[in-house]
Amino acid sequence: MLNPFGSSRRRGPPLSTNSARNRTTLNAWPAFFVASFMLGIPVNAAEPPRRPNVVLVVADDLGWADLGCYGSKYHRTPHLDRFAASGMRFTDAYAACPVCSPTRAALMTGLYPARLNLTDWLPGRPDRPDQMSRRPDISQRLPAGTPTLPGELKKAGYVTGLIGKWHLGGAGSAPIDHGFDVNIAGDHTGTCLSYFAPFKDRNGRFMPGLENAPDGQYLTDRLTDEALKFIEANKAKPFFLYLPHYAPHTPMRAKPETIAKYKAGKHGEQGHPVYAAMLESLDENVGRLLKKLDDLKLADNTIVIFTSDNGGLATLEGMPAAPTFNGPLREGKGYLYEGGIRVPLIVRIPGMTKAGTTTGEIVCSIDVMPTILEACGVKSDARVDGVSIVPALKGGELEGRSLYWHYPHYANQGGRPGGAVRIGKLKLIEHYEDGRRELFDLKEDPRESRNLINELVAPAKTLPSLLDAWRKKLGARMPTPNPNYLPNPQAADGSITLPARTARIHGVQLRFEPLPHKNTLGFWVRAEDWASFEFTVSKPGKFAVEVLQGCGQGQGGSDVVLIVGEQQVTFTVEDTGHFQNFKSRLVGEVTIAQLGRHTLEVRATKKAKAAVMDLREVKLTAR
Repeated sequence: MLNPFGSSRRRGPPLSTNSARNRTTLNAWPAFFVASFMLGIPVNAAEPPRRPNVVLVVADDLGWADLGCYGSKYHRTPHLDRFAASGMRFTDAYAACPVCSPTRAALMTGLYPARLNLTDWLPGRPDRPDQMSRRPDISQRLPAGTPTLPGELKKAGYVTGLIGKWHLGGAGSAPIDHGFDVNIAGDHTGTCLSYFAPFKDRNGRFMPGLENAPDGQYLTDRLTDEALKFIEANKAKPFFLYLPHYAPHTPMRAKPETIAKYKAGKHGEQGHPVYAAMLESLDENVGRLLKKLDDLKLADNTIVIFTSDNGGLATLEGMPAAPTFNGPLREGKGYLYEGGIRVPLIVRIPGMTKAGTTTGEIVCSIDVMPTILEACGVKSDARVDGVSIVPALKGGELEGRSLYWHYPHYANQGGRPGGAVRIGKLKLIEHYEDGRRELFDLKEDPRESRNLINELVAPAKTLPSLLDAWRKKLGARMPTPNPNYLPNPQAADGSITLPARTARIHGVQLRFEPLPHKNTLGFWVRAEDWASFEFTVSKPGKFAVEVLQGCGQGQGGSDVVLIVGEQQVTFTVEDTGHFQNFKSRLVGEVTIAQLGRHTLEVRATKKAKAAVMDLREVKLTAR
């Protein structure tokens, strides 16, 4: 059996003990039964109480702010809002990774993705010449032999079923290989073959168990149909239903009549009608699921958990509009900022959670397995990185701890390799390409808009050490230099384009702000901050230098210098009426005589007002 801790010796305490915090089912049995058991008296007439059922619903790419109960004014989620009112809502819950497969592995095992060496979506984004680093090799499946939540529950007498997305390996690593009795729709793929029946790809391959479906049936409805059948078939025994919906992951597909209910929103707000319709269907089906539990009189003995695998997709990724907007949180899926990793989490455990409660306890995907096992009274020898959050569900507090993230990859959404650690209200992000660090106080600044790395001296030293020690402890694999790195190559017409997304940031506040809402170097509020661009010359010569700059009304007048080798080009920033109103300006000329890689620096020599400028692009045009 493979040990994900990298040693034949198991570490750490077991998931459940006989402590007050981790009671077994025996503690909850009637007193006369306990006494009879201890005295060895037959008690055929007395049966132990049935263990609670478990329903774990996971949405795909659902953002922290997308539900009404989390503040959305655009999306319609009445069933999930009512569910939140019947249980406990977490404000500071996190996915174990900013992309899907690693978080799903964490949910199933209670382990950090770095420990499993499964740190990217499967099969992952390949290395490319425009990426400075090479990704580490990752496991292409959930490692065989790793104890899993369904496996541990199955050993305790549960019937286990997965209905929906798996994305943790194919043949040999299917759901039935990791503790599930039933698998419908789960395979190696990360995107559904179709949101409308027939549920198959162009080659005629069907999603497992969905071979028969009436044309036009909607996938979210069908998965719920199957979930209801599973509950009905197993109502007389304890069951674990894992229902990871494909919605609202791309491609954006929804029922036309539902889409028609929504009008497109404004720039910088939630407002994607198709995404909203997908979410409304998801919400309706959660309502169907909860009603089934009520109708079968199972609700009072069923744990229900709802969450997401990562933050909402807030970039274009080949689409005309981003599916959602995660404000006030920064960025989204694929990023280690809050918008990429903070997720909704709603938990209802009868007799434990108080209806309508909200908690700010800091929890993570890795906590789901130990929490469910304790709440079900299931003892396990599996070792996990997460902790049981039962104390929080009872209205108490969790012991202080650090949470970690390791994402040594380039994301399709624009995120770059990095790691992060949160302890208390402080969060540090370390960028692996150049070691740059950002430190935020999430209590005062949940938007992560003010980097405190130069102000909080002690945490700026302690948190990187914690992150580094954690990586070493888990054997986390790091990116390495890319020998085929070819930054911003010269085009056939001789021009060289340096888009803002390719800049390397030097300093504290300056940052790249991605599409769809921006596509620029912004937050240039410190004159000391600067940026650099690497580019590759294949045809030397003279080049005209053109900048695409924006500047707010009354904010012009800053002086900027562009540096290439020993050459300098200077210009004064012009007021364009708004930082996002960009003006193309020819500012000078440089000569590049050598083939190969070069660097262009952009520095402010004078900051006139609140910010220097926004810079979308620098272009070198061959003379």
